Amino acid sequence: MMEYDLIIRDVTMLDKGYEIQEHVDIAVSGSTITEVGKDIQGTAKEEIKGKGLLAMPGLVDAHHHNAQQLLRAKPIDEYPMIWTRFLVPFESSLTEEDMYISSQLSMLEMIKSGTTAFADAGGPHMGMTAKAAAECGMRGVIARSTMDMGGNIPDSMKCSAEENIRLTCELFDEWNGAGNDRVRIWFGIRQVMTCSWELLEMTSAKAKELGTGMHAHLCEHKDEVSFCLTNYRLRPAELLEATGCLGPNLLTAHNVVLSESDIALLAERHVGTVHCPRSNLTNHGFPKTPRMLQQGLSIGLGSDGAATSSLSLWDEVKVLRNGLIGYWGLPIFDPVVIPYRALLRMMSQGGADAIMQGDSLGSIETGKKADIILLDIDQPHLTPTHNLGATLVEAACAGDVRHSIIDGKVVMKDRKVLTMDEEKIMFEASKAMKQISRRAGI
Repeated sequence: MMEYDLIIRDVTMLDKGYEIQEHVDIAVSGSTITEVGKDIQGTAKEEIKGKGLLAMPGLVDAHHHNAQQLLRAKPIDEYPMIWTRFLVPFESSLTEEDMYISSQLSMLEMIKSGTTAFADAGGPHMGMTAKAAAECGMRGVIARSTMDMGGNIPDSMKCSAEENIRLTCELFDEWNGAGNDRVRIWFGIRQVMTCSWELLEMTSAKAKELGTGMHAHLCEHKDEVSFCLTNYRLRPAELLEATGCLGPNLLTAHNVVLSESDIALLAERHVGTVHCPRSNLTNHGFPKTPRMLQQGLSIGLGSDGAATSSLSLWDEVKVLRNGLIGYWGLPIFDPVVIPYRALLRMMSQGGADAIMQGDSLGSIETGKKADIILLDIDQPHLTPTHNLGATLVEAACAGDVRHSIIDGKVVMKDRKVLTMDEEKIMFEASKAMKQISRRAGI
């Protein structure tokens, strides 16, 4: 008789086709799902009873800023420019200890909302984010904030192209593969308006040499497009193509002001694309998501950090669905311009694809990593329902996540995070927020 490390018994499951399967057992050995089926024979060191629960793949926050966790709600109801008035002074004032506390609080929130993996686009002292991820059991793809130009960027946040590459290589050497390979280090391209042509070329070359990825903000707003056309006579995607950055190892976040040719180019180069619905719809506009899906792009979701919202991808997906139907669907009388299955895919497999781990994450299948969340569906806002998959998109929330498993380890059980001291982290974060705000003058 087989012995497993973990068996989830008699659970309702969201399968890889986003259909609901009943009375399923899921067996885990080490960090891997080793069997999925009915009445699995065998014993386990740990067993979770699945009655009243739904098993689904862990969510992937494919564009995040751990550095902005302690900036929560400061930019709300403020006029532009938020970047220069708040984000720059705040990030530039963070110490290593601040970054560690911010990252811990961020990961605590992510775990409690069902996020098991994240991609951080970069901030200061990213070794502290890697350390926090390795300690708490999360899966993280982490980049440095990389900039070498920009008149509104303080010198403390930018350095030469050569120095940027050197610092990321140091971070890579120290942390890439940490935590049983849960931590991966990527190169950052903070923004094409703050990265020179030379830095883009060097970043692309070095990422390819090391076999790692790159994380960039792309076509977030019209100013970026105007900047590139004025300075290079190229659109942002064309600039990244010209400097060798476009390819399967590039994750691009936001993707709002894309032209038809941009979409075709991203699809041709198999670039990972990510939307941040709450950030985008309230600041920059409505992405051409239906068209992107038609062109074959795999799309993930990101929270864009906690500065103006939360880290709940459940909230993000609701905003995206209703926003896209209102903007693209209603004018042409198409209520299924964005099907619920496509949205469920964005929350899991789409994000896994964006962080270049789609073969091992994003669905509950034999051979994939055991990144699994269990939702309490025995609740009046979820049960009964004619369509549980659609109900997840429209009604499920962060607080419905009861257990979380990452890399085969139970990191949250019955809403209690087992790998972190929640009370201590929140206490230290409250103290740090006040100190950072005074220091940053915000």
